Amino acid sequence: MTAPQVITLGCRLNTFESEIMRQHAEAGSLENAVIINTCAVTAEAERQARQTIRRARRDNPKAKLIVTGCAAQLAPEKFGAMPEVDRVLGNAEKLDPASYGAWAVNAAPVHVTDIMTVHETAPHMVAGFEGRERAFVQVQQGCDHRCTFCIIPFARGPNRSVGMGHLIEQVAKLCDEGYKEIVLTGVDICSYGEDLPGAPRLGHMVTKLLGAVPQLARLRLSSLDPAAMDDALFDLLANEPRLMPHLHLSLQAMDDMVLKRMKRRHSHGDAVRVIERARLARPDVAIGADLIAGFPTETDAMFENTLAAVDGLGLSHLHVFPYSAREGTAAARMPSVPGDVAKARAARLRRAGEKALHDLKLRQTGTAGRVLIERPGEGHSEHYIPVKIDGADDPGRPGQIVDVRITSVTADGLVGVAA
Repeated sequence: MTAPQVITLGCRLNTFESEIMRQHAEAGSLENAVIINTCAVTAEAERQARQTIRRARRDNPKAKLIVTGCAAQLAPEKFGAMPEVDRVLGNAEKLDPASYGAWAVNAAPVHVTDIMTVHETAPHMVAGFEGRERAFVQVQQGCDHRCTFCIIPFARGPNRSVGMGHLIEQVAKLCDEGYKEIVLTGVDICSYGEDLPGAPRLGHMVTKLLGAVPQLARLRLSSLDPAAMDDALFDLLANEPRLMPHLHLSLQAMDDMVLKRMKRRHSHGDAVRVIERARLARPDVAIGADLIAGFPTETDAMFENTLAAVDGLGLSHLHVFPYSAREGTAAARMPSVPGDVAKARAARLRRAGEKALHDLKLRQTGTAGRVLIERPGEGHSEHYIPVKIDGADDPGRPGQIVDVRITSVTADGLVGVAA
């Protein structure tokens, strides 16, 4: 039997779901198949999905080619019409074991249902992540907000949370399999629990999880909404060393008019207060952010407010996107910024982020750190900075956490020696 190949595009949630699909495909004895789990966060992501499909067909001319994920959910007929594609599955269908049973001759080539009618997330258990030393765990799915630039709620459906008992069981299982670091992921993880009995908040869930799984060495959180971070999260940041000192915020902009037109729920001042509170709780915390450059109606002055915030707040781990209009969103109907202007602004934001990251790396020099080894002699620090371990006879096996002293800075990260 030729094991199914899964190609993952996009976010950490897709990475988690790809492992579920891999398990379902193997259990269903699906042979000689390529499954492409697509992303749709930008128009560029959709273009890359089509490019990946064509390349997969050239590399696997006789394989069954299944396309799923957010791009497939939003435009099933478009992907179904591609001659390279054998079947299209929606975001709900891709997690159904029945989708990977015996390949039926009369199976519908496009099997995509209305994701907005899905109100529960079935708990799935994964045993591990192929080729990775860090594991991802889904805590929720979907989003109930309607930011004017974002198409993802229509690809993922409404907010729905995974029960706390299952999360504890899943994390404990991954720890038993040898994983030292877990990343909690979802579409909008700060909405965790709103649909559960008692409406537990994300911080409450993380507190319970860390208490119930003492063998978990390191925990990270994926992108956080600064408008919805609860008090317990800041308490954990201050008092729980297993929660890594690296937060990634969904800021998108730092100009109040742009934020209002984006229909974000925070202001510039709100974001500053969240960052200041995080640094008060953990002075060495690294702060990252998602930022959009060239949002419709963004003037030079509005952009300069966002650029100044990167430097002023030391935002060191940036994900910068030139604005990309998505059909079906409110922002797509707003007066646009020229594409070359958006790209130039994105480049300036990235340069500012690189400077902030370099400054953070300089501050790490001479300090002690702990590195999760992902390849021989290489891994990531607590602040999610790549570290190369220099001159060690035994730099550690992948999956281990080793103590290092940081000695120098490189363009790519840090260099350290085993402590």
